[in-house]
Amino acid sequence: MRRSLVLTDESARHWFRRSLPPHVKRDLIPIPAEDLWRLTMADMRGFASVYLAATAAILAFII
Repeated sequence: MRRSLVLTDESARHWFRRSLPPHVKRDLIPIPAEDLWRLTMADMRGFASVYLAATAAILAFII
């Protein structure tokens, strides 16, 4: 449903998505929720590198 006096998208349920202009929402790709919770090898590698960097920084400050 499209009305000219309404500045928000009434079909969007989240307040932030409702406030986005139409040209921004056109490029949004719907991603299933199951895919957002999967851990990839890049996630594991990133976590390990941040963990090792933080441990090295803490040890450098202690020593």
